[in-house]
Amino acid sequence: MRKIFFIVSMSLVLLGGCFREKIPSITRKDLFTINIGRLEDQIDLFNLEGARSNRKTDIAMRDGLLYISNGNGGKVVRYNSYGDLLFMIYNDEQNPPPLILRRNNENQGIVTRWAYAYPLQEPGIIAVDSRKHIYVEDRVPQGQDRFDAENKAMLDRRVLHFDIDGRFVKYLGQEGVGGTPFPNIIGIYTSANDELVVVCRLSTGWNTYWFDASGTLLYLIQLGNEGIPVPPDRDLVIPFVNTLCASPDERKLYLKVDYYRDTYDASTNTRSGNEPDSSVIWIMDVETGIYSRTVEVPFYESLVIQNNRKVSENMFYSMLGVIETDKIFLYFPVEGGYSILILSSESQEQRRGFIRVDNEELQFNTFNLSSEGILSALLATDWEIRMVWWRTDELIGDISS
Repeated sequence: MRKIFFIVSMSLVLLGGCFREKIPSITRKDLFTINIGRLEDQIDLFNLEGARSNRKTDIAMRDGLLYISNGNGGKVVRYNSYGDLLFMIYNDEQNPPPLILRRNNENQGIVTRWAYAYPLQEPGIIAVDSRKHIYVEDRVPQGQDRFDAENKAMLDRRVLHFDIDGRFVKYLGQEGVGGTPFPNIIGIYTSANDELVVVCRLSTGWNTYWFDASGTLLYLIQLGNEGIPVPPDRDLVIPFVNTLCASPDERKLYLKVDYYRDTYDASTNTRSGNEPDSSVIWIMDVETGIYSRTVEVPFYESLVIQNNRKVSENMFYSMLGVIETDKIFLYFPVEGGYSILILSSESQEQRRGFIRVDNEELQFNTFNLSSEGILSALLATDWEIRMVWWRTDELIGDISS
């Protein structure tokens, strides 16, 4: 199970003056480092001018193996937790010939570390199922994209399916195998029985495509901008969808909606802005399309300076994802890292923790939440990439299911 938060700026992290002394720190394990560059054992994050590329870099973790999709480098790689590069799927027109890994066209007996050529265009979001099959977002080849006039969306994405050995199996579009390209993909998830979930954002709303393990489309869930749910006891609130993600072990969607309320100047009775009102996670049973439960999300109380004094300000958590047994992970950026909130969808219990991310590691961050609750991260400095993870057992072990 995964969901990530991407680029993190220094200003964003320093927004949250937090009560960190009251929050237990989750032990961080630094796994290994990767150099930044174009070689097979490197990850390409920056263009020639040294700026971050617009192309995505994403990670997934399954059974202790770490998968990295590198859009700027046109490749997908797999490492073990000790930092050994095990295989690479790569565009041979964008990458130099591999030196460490054997190429798939070399007949040299049993090989445990290999490179497999495939014409990747712009690999992006990645997910891995229980078979260790890889699903990765990619841009369609030039000339195969099209414009959806009804939804005002460019259809230029597809999901590539590779087997455990990194060999291409098929690609998925909206209707399933070989289907119409997707619009903007914002999430890919694997669920029960190796079902695949693709979440897309359109100007008109969100489309979620739910496939079985063979690539057959089971469900299409459409949420229009006008259909964002609002609790009946909250009048005149303005809803914004924060995250939409899938359960790793059930046919359920989790929709986090943040609600704002307009504020008015008392002296002129004119609108002066808006302020956070509340936040709710809506849980949908995909088979029926009905929201079966809701979970109220508390605010993160951030300390800010106003008129030379510290005051508490209510801020929204963002949803990171859901793990088995319906534990919901949320985060808020604070000085020195992130405040983590874990909620149980079945009870009112909650746990808070803190994960450390150093200031020098803020060039680029991407995170992955496994179905068991291991939080992995790719953290980039100016010179290297650090692969780390946090085991959250100490926080989730005593939350009632």
